[in-house]
Amino acid sequence: MTEERVNRSPEGTESHDPAFPQALLAFMRQGWRDTALPVSPRPEVPNYAKRRAALSAAFPGETLVIPTGGEKTRANDTAFRFRPGTDFAYLTGDHAPDSVLVLHPTASGHEPVLYLRPHSSRQTDEFFRSRHGELWLGRRHTLAEKATELGLATADLDELDAALAGLAPARTRVLRGFDAQVDAAIRSYDGQRERGQPARDRELAIAISELRLVKDEWEIAQLQDAVDATVRGFEDVARALPTDRGVSERLLEGIFALRARHDGNDVGYGSILGAGEHATILHWVHNHGSTRPGELLLMDMGVENHHLYTADVTRVLPVSGRFTALQRQVYDIVYASQQAGIEFIRPGVAFKDVHLTCMRVLAEGLADLGLLPVSVDEAMDEKSAVYRRWTLHGFGHMLGIDVHDCTNARAEMYRDGTLGEGYVLTVEPGLYFQPEDELVPEELRGIGVRIEDDVLVTATGTVNLSAGLPRTAGDVETWLAEQREAGPRLPG
Repeated sequence: MTEERVNRSPEGTESHDPAFPQALLAFMRQGWRDTALPVSPRPEVPNYAKRRAALSAAFPGETLVIPTGGEKTRANDTAFRFRPGTDFAYLTGDHAPDSVLVLHPTASGHEPVLYLRPHSSRQTDEFFRSRHGELWLGRRHTLAEKATELGLATADLDELDAALAGLAPARTRVLRGFDAQVDAAIRSYDGQRERGQPARDRELAIAISELRLVKDEWEIAQLQDAVDATVRGFEDVARALPTDRGVSERLLEGIFALRARHDGNDVGYGSILGAGEHATILHWVHNHGSTRPGELLLMDMGVENHHLYTADVTRVLPVSGRFTALQRQVYDIVYASQQAGIEFIRPGVAFKDVHLTCMRVLAEGLADLGLLPVSVDEAMDEKSAVYRRWTLHGFGHMLGIDVHDCTNARAEMYRDGTLGEGYVLTVEPGLYFQPEDELVPEELRGIGVRIEDDVLVTATGTVNLSAGLPRTAGDVETWLAEQREAGPRLPG
């Protein structure tokens, strides 16, 4: 989404800044020692360089502009915690707001330059004023420090406007929607638009998204790191879940959030804690309900690690410790669907066929429950699809540095394409029986089950990155009892 960039002027102020007297201003500018940050090249720098090289090869002779975006207003003059633009972070590894990566064309490819707001001089007032002041926000890198750390050339953000001013629109592509000033500085070359942006710029977004489809070894390690932290977070929640009384969904949300902030950067998305009938609401993020003994708790949560790669895992727990016979029947249908999908996945299979594999098992289960008004084959016909009354979403999605990764990829490379080695995707079928649904028996109403795992496509099949959490009904019951026996813990 588009946002207003904060003023590039080094002496930005806030409405609540005091009118400093001259004596204080003069006193503040003297007597400061400047120390260098202890930086060294990050070990993952070659990975970022390879990505930029691949993007360079796709657009020879053209200038490519990729902003990260700025802080987003939460309320009045307070901001949300900044999260870098995904494509920018994928190409640079930089996490600072307002920065812009420009790939300048050369005879042999491109020279990447990172434009950023550097460490502030003590000769101006900027370092102690509140908008960008380092006394308020912390020490920033110098240009040299950032160049050393990230392995690419850097320039002061104040030089960006001049660098953009001379660009020819016909030979420039911009990742639009992240920086309003960058968008305004480079006019669109043609009038054609796709998904709300110029077609040429859309091609840049597509190219980066499709590069992200295949994860390299370092990225897979980051995803495993995020998943491992997520497993610990699920354990934390299970250890705090009473068997004989209710607790608020928000308490459980907060327990997981503590793990996410301690072991990673943050949660990868708003955590879904659906107790009882809330489990039937696919994106339940209000989390203002409470657990109840005898009911189920659906937890859809993921840790975003320090390099911004996120897990996305869902488990359903019986609050009392044991599934009822009916709960287990529904759970087993969903498990069978997920297992069929995971076993079907391998390089070369169609994304849509994984979906159909999972959905047929769900439809067969719905028939066994006596709910389908037609045969399974009729329900699976694309002109019917009546089984989807109880399962509205697809089988899964790509996963990576975004929880819904690679969404700008062309349909033929993703939804209408085939899976390839190095892809990472979720497999997450579910069944949801709404409490108001009069076409299901009363005892089914309010039951929602989804099982979600993060799966790496290998040369011969799959690796379940989230296998550290149990999946079968019996294993879930055993695991839950073990967590409760271990008792609550703090991250450490």
